[in-house]
Amino acid sequence: MEKNAKIYIAGHLGMVGSAIKRNLESKGFTNFVTRTLDELNLLVEADVARFFAEEKPEYVVLAAAKVGGIVANNTYRAQFIYENLMIQNHVIHQSYLHGVKKLLFLGSSCIYPRLAPQPIKEEYLLTGILEPTNEPYAIAKIAGIKMCESYHAQYGCNFISIMPTNLYGQNDNYDLEKSHVLPALIRKMLLGKYLMEGKMDAIRADLNKLPVGGVTGRDSEADILQILQKYGVGKQENKVSVTLWGTGAPMREFLHVDDMADASVYLLMHYDAPDTLPSHVNAGCGEDQTIKELAGLVKQIVGFEGNIVWDETKPDGTPRKLLDVTRLFDMGWKPSVSLEAGIKRVVGNYVNK
Repeated sequence: MEKNAKIYIAGHLGMVGSAIKRNLESKGFTNFVTRTLDELNLLVEADVARFFAEEKPEYVVLAAAKVGGIVANNTYRAQFIYENLMIQNHVIHQSYLHGVKKLLFLGSSCIYPRLAPQPIKEEYLLTGILEPTNEPYAIAKIAGIKMCESYHAQYGCNFISIMPTNLYGQNDNYDLEKSHVLPALIRKMLLGKYLMEGKMDAIRADLNKLPVGGVTGRDSEADILQILQKYGVGKQENKVSVTLWGTGAPMREFLHVDDMADASVYLLMHYDAPDTLPSHVNAGCGEDQTIKELAGLVKQIVGFEGNIVWDETKPDGTPRKLLDVTRLFDMGWKPSVSLEAGIKRVVGNYVNK
């Protein structure tokens, strides 16, 4: 890739897209083309076609997607499959029509069977039943991988895919209804800490930045306490507890988004679409822990001294999801941010923001 190559990053304001842009900038790339949702709706084929005809990007990073945690995935099932299919259909097809040199499609580890052998190799794709709670999203992402493979097979397009494990970091989503597990844990623990310490001003500031269930810091204290209780941050007498979904037994692997961005750029520069399948590459750290262990680590880093309650009436999701990252590691790439260091960085950024 030439340092002045024109690079279109779809989803450049999101957690992954913004991290990839920062990483490319740190390596001396300067010629970016970006569009906000207001400027370009990727769900509208004519608009996407017009954009590609006018801008003619040489490289495309497809990081735009409708994403969310287990609640959002299970609630907005139709939106998740429709919007993700449309986004990738339009961007991948227009990249072919306009001669894009290389496209990187970002998927998700949820593409693999719910009970896949661990750690999960790329070859395990389509060998079993998907996790029901996020099946629509997973099917859309599988379709994206297969589009990249098919456009390479029929047209010779250099379209590649990377499948990251669970990501966290700068520009993450902390909406308690729609966020993934780690940002939800961090925010709940912080709110619980503030509540335990009687820091209503800090809670109000947090809710003003990101309202919960329509409640902001300008609402009454009673309304604030009620909405916090609804989302699992409650106080009875002098005891504060944070309620989390499931049993805490599922195991999850986490990768800091800066590492994910570095892996993505590494593939852009060193990996071309192969003729043999599978073509996609897993990205992770190769280690996992239970959600209960993760909650304990976040509790310690945040400094929350209340209780953690597990609501076992709620679903756990996939029991385990550890990626086999042998292919990526054998290419010469390794992560650099440990989970503890990464969470400390994220908590500091969140509090300062």
